[in-house]
Amino acid sequence: MRKASFSVAGMSVAVAALAAVLGNVGTATAADDTLTTLGEMRVTGWQGAWPEIPQTGPKADQVKKNLTKIKLPPGFHIDLYALVPDARHIAVGPQGVALFVGTRKDKVYVVTDRARNFVGDEVKEFAPSLKKKIPNGPCFSKDGFLFIAEQNRVLMYPAAEFFYESPDVVAIPIVAEGELIPKGEESYNHTARVCRVGPDNKLYIQLGQPYNVPPKAKMEMYRKLGIGGIVRMDRDGKNREVFALGLRNPVGMDFNPKDRTLWTNDNQVDGMGDDKPAGEMNRVTKAGEDFGFPYYGGGKTRTDEYAKDTPPTNVVSPEVEQVAHAADLGLTFYTGNQFPAEYKGAIFSTQHGSWNRTVPVGARVMVTFLKEDGHVKGPSIPFAEGWNENGIYNGRPVDVAQLYDGSLLVSDDLVGAIYRIWYDGK
Repeated sequence: MRKASFSVAGMSVAVAALAAVLGNVGTATAADDTLTTLGEMRVTGWQGAWPEIPQTGPKADQVKKNLTKIKLPPGFHIDLYALVPDARHIAVGPQGVALFVGTRKDKVYVVTDRARNFVGDEVKEFAPSLKKKIPNGPCFSKDGFLFIAEQNRVLMYPAAEFFYESPDVVAIPIVAEGELIPKGEESYNHTARVCRVGPDNKLYIQLGQPYNVPPKAKMEMYRKLGIGGIVRMDRDGKNREVFALGLRNPVGMDFNPKDRTLWTNDNQVDGMGDDKPAGEMNRVTKAGEDFGFPYYGGGKTRTDEYAKDTPPTNVVSPEVEQVAHAADLGLTFYTGNQFPAEYKGAIFSTQHGSWNRTVPVGARVMVTFLKEDGHVKGPSIPFAEGWNENGIYNGRPVDVAQLYDGSLLVSDDLVGAIYRIWYDGK
């Protein structure tokens, strides 16, 4: 395992900046006594229950049994890595110490492989003294700072990978509660955020818009704020800008390490039939690109609501059109060395599975291969499938991330589990 390289000085600078950050985030955060207490390096006195999630027993046995039905290419294997309630998007600590797992509820979990045998044997809630609201999207910077994008707030946790064993963890609000989107635009729909720290060292956050198709009266505001798009900002929350537009509910993104382009899934319009519109995997090459929603509902399909409106002339077509209503959620570029060479630089993505299709599709992990010029060789193809048994889901994959040994981790919020896929050629 790599030697820890986290900068204590860097953490000191981040924590020292907390007072300035708190001074600029408004009354909502100033009134948050817990954040203030943590920022002052004081204990909160939290006395809540902090149990470990059991990793053995009938549920674990049944999950392992279900995994025997999963089909993979020859030489690949899948097993249970950890039971994690409501497991959504995941972030592997850059030092290989722990895995952080977001949820669409009010908890983030941390998974530790203490035996170092590629099984998560300890699962506990992360930072339980701090209340959270839909903390779906954890992501790490290369130097060890954890960011968690909540429904309407973004917190930065310096050195979370090394200080997670206390219920009190320093949390810096780089986007205060109520300032990621206007409070009046908060919704139960399309509100699970995903973040990434880019090669430019900026923080990127996906913002789904809350409607199936938004009313025209909302368009100007949404485009200005990046709702239905991707925003980026400095790691301290400053210099926010809209990076990509014309996305309905973007979930899952990653940067191609080869050419630094940003790839993003987008979940498309419901209620247009089983087989349309297509889901999208988009390639963002520069700031300001527009991917066509709400004029297009997915792929080349126009929405009924905007059928008579003229789309922007600069609309970028999707790099990949996915099967309709499969709910593409997770996305990562494979940079490891464990898998065969053909997978180097390929994209692994997840399809959560459809909710409004007469014949359900999805519930699988896909792989997309790229050409030397950075574009796709062809459509995404199934890599791991079998959770969908004749329309009945035995699992619903959400996210995929690379472990430090080159294996893949896959989250499943239906089962409440993390799976590990590895290759030995046997």
